[in-house]
Amino acid sequence: MTSLPHHLVQALDRFNAAHPWDHNAHYHRWILRQLPRRFGSALDVGSGTGDLARLLATRAAEVHGVDADPAITAQARALTATSAAASFTVADALTDLPAGPHDVITCVATLHHLPFSEALETFRGHLAPGGTLVVVGLFRPRTATDHLLGAAAVLSNAAIGWLKNRGRATAPPTSMTARTRPADMPFAAIAEAARTVLPGARLRRRLFWRYTLTWRRP
Repeated sequence: MTSLPHHLVQALDRFNAAHPWDHNAHYHRWILRQLPRRFGSALDVGSGTGDLARLLATRAAEVHGVDADPAITAQARALTATSAAASFTVADALTDLPAGPHDVITCVATLHHLPFSEALETFRGHLAPGGTLVVVGLFRPRTATDHLLGAAAVLSNAAIGWLKNRGRATAPPTSMTARTRPADMPFAAIAEAARTVLPGARLRRRLFWRYTLTWRRP
């Protein structure tokens, strides 16, 4: 599929660097819409600076945020009031998760850093019966549909960056300071592997180079 001209890509890169916004946070409200109004325990895997965990804490009795990065976990703790229901721990997403079971597990822009099927099996094992798993992940564009979505996101990305920053150049949000590596699994492989581990899982390609996965444990 024909890509955008190189000079246009460079111009957009410069514009986006001057008007950054958090693509992951864009989906936080969508995540909340997939969840019950109130629930007991929530686990946010790859919690970063804790933005999503703090949103979950408005509905949950307790929220455990885990991240492998000690520095970003320290930021999350510093940004969270002592009275909040959210706590943050440096932990390995496959071996050191809080035991649970958890009524809700979320994972945003983290799953492509992990062995995919093994991570989903781990999440499944920590989810309470009737609990909900919500993933927002990255995939490698491969098909015509993927590239069309990517092209559609390019101008939307610039427009939202302009609106969110009110037309002014600005520094990236704190939650964007940690770089994420590109995904290597295409969407079709993600969907096939996910439905093998989590029968009935619902997956969908999304704008801004993301996909979503939702699953409720029987």
